[in-house]
Amino acid sequence: MARALCDISFDTGRQVGVIIERSGQVVYVIVGDPKKILIPALSGIRTAKGRLKGVRCIHTHLAGEDITNDDLMDLVFLRLDLMAIIKMREDGLPEQLYAAHLVPSPVKGKSWAFLPPQVPTRQTLSFPELITSLEEEFARTRPVKKIDRNRDRAILISVTTAFKQKDREAVKESMDELVELALSDDIMVLDTVLQRRKQINPKWLMGKGKLAEIMLTALQQNANLLIFDQELNPSQIRSITDHTDLRVIDRTQLILDIFARRALSREGKLQIEMAQLKYMLPRLSTRDDALSRLTGGIGARGPGETRLEIDRRRINDRITKLAKSLKAVGRERHQRRARRRKKDVPVISLVGYTNAGKSTLLNTLTNSNIIAEDKLFATLDPTSRRLRFPSDIEVIITDTVGFIRNLPAELLQSFKATLEELYEADLLVHVIDISNPRFADQVKVVENLLRELELDMIPSIRVLNKVDLVDPEYVEEMVKEYNAVSLSALDTSTFGAFLEKAQGMLPQNFVSASGNSIQAHDF
Repeated sequence: MARALCDISFDTGRQVGVIIERSGQVVYVIVGDPKKILIPALSGIRTAKGRLKGVRCIHTHLAGEDITNDDLMDLVFLRLDLMAIIKMREDGLPEQLYAAHLVPSPVKGKSWAFLPPQVPTRQTLSFPELITSLEEEFARTRPVKKIDRNRDRAILISVTTAFKQKDREAVKESMDELVELALSDDIMVLDTVLQRRKQINPKWLMGKGKLAEIMLTALQQNANLLIFDQELNPSQIRSITDHTDLRVIDRTQLILDIFARRALSREGKLQIEMAQLKYMLPRLSTRDDALSRLTGGIGARGPGETRLEIDRRRINDRITKLAKSLKAVGRERHQRRARRRKKDVPVISLVGYTNAGKSTLLNTLTNSNIIAEDKLFATLDPTSRRLRFPSDIEVIITDTVGFIRNLPAELLQSFKATLEELYEADLLVHVIDISNPRFADQVKVVENLLRELELDMIPSIRVLNKVDLVDPEYVEEMVKEYNAVSLSALDTSTFGAFLEKAQGMLPQNFVSASGNSIQAHDF
């Protein structure tokens, strides 16, 4: 085989390579240019969990050059069993075989090791024994952690240009939130990587060397997913996925996936599907598609539609259909709101950062059993319940989707019908998790979004929730600073100040003349 590869390279003046399975079967033949080969996407080759790719690459070098940096990057990114080159002599015959393989722990700062050169016809090394011992070594050095094979195992990555202390803290907070998002989506977080750069690499986001380190870490820890805190543009997604064998998503895709899991109502599912399609549309790739694939009828001129064009057309058609369905849902909601108005029933809407305790507060106020978990976005679908104040004021209280920093534009737009509930509110109750050390930043995020949605003109109350988890003196100080009321959503005895203030802020035409005082035990 070495002789055949060199013969072809000598005749064509190009590098020639083969991808070989462990069984010895050649699965790809690659023809490159005089200086390099381009390994195709190995999508048809399935990597067994916790092991190398299961294939090795062997190709010719025409000018007698050693294994190049690009060769080594391919070895790392694709997690190949082996990267080998055959140096050619001037007469076109093979000189020697040079090979490199990955190592579980860096040796002198390198993630690979070189094998001694060998004449192809007189190889003494047993490849099966080498690869078996390598995988056993990777397994031994892997951190002791119970792995659930049915769950995704992710490395979380953030790349930033922030060097100021304040900005660095914000990046750290965003990464902590990404960890919570991943856990909410039932993803096992194996590691987090934070890289600071003077400028963002437009192709890789990070440096190529850093990405190689992450790929080796993924192999060592048995990861199958990379999640970026920054939103990746279509070009960056293609660049990273073309050079790695792991799935790659960003923060927006993660949030969309959480929403897709949690949406229960027809409206919620429609909104999520639309958001996902809008996100996917500019990121469709031409990879593995033939540009001249014909789909036209008899006599059609030109190449017809490519697969990419068909996918785009289908997505646009589906988005149009979803928009009509959501418009119909919006009309139904408008009719329900109109019936409320005829009955002169005031509407109170709960807003706040995700996982602030809105659903728990609604459950306690109305004796309901809406899903309320200690997870981000545990509740997505808007829920309305009737609530009677002790002074005979009946109100509709509504729970809405929680806000989050950097909320994807696609989601904000798609959830317009849901957020329309807020425009009908007579009072907004901004629920704040005071036990969260970053609650001040969360307050700013929510209030900025309310301004962006032009909802800041509606009267609102700030409610400091989860006071049972913090020091009472601190709560008292924050109540004064934020002009708020405090309570624990789990304890009705703490609701007095909130209920009294809520009734006082309702429009006067709704207020009963009974003048009864509000007592929490009446609920």
